[in-house]
Amino acid sequence: MGANEGTPTLLVVDGANVVGSVPDGWWRDRRGAAERLRDGLVVVAGRGLAEYPGPLEVVLVVEGAARGVTGLPEVRVVEADGSGDDRIVEVVRAARAEHPDRTCVVVTADRGLRARVGALGAAVTGPRSVRP
Repeated sequence: MGANEGTPTLLVVDGANVVGSVPDGWWRDRRGAAERLRDGLVVVAGRGLAEYPGPLEVVLVVEGAARGVTGLPEVRVVEADGSGDDRIVEVVRAARAEHPDRTCVVVTADRGLRARVGALGAAVTGPRSVRP
């Protein structure tokens, strides 16, 4: 559980950054790659990460050609109309406003985004933490 008892840790995943972290041909089917990531995050939602035991509330932020990916009970999908980074910051800001002590973790390798969410009190981990 997060610092707020009863409120699970929020894991916000930068879909484009995590998908792009492995050169597996994702660029030929961006939506399919985002769906595979979403499906893999189901396991992460249940078991958690090394430093953040599950269950976790998982939000996958998608943008561009990956929009239209549907959510699952274990993984909420949020679409970015514009910048995926801006949408991730909005998700973290809203979560912290609702529960100021809640543990929020953002999965990305993007340095600029890491700094932005860090300023909001979120922890950051790299794409490998959620890749099989």
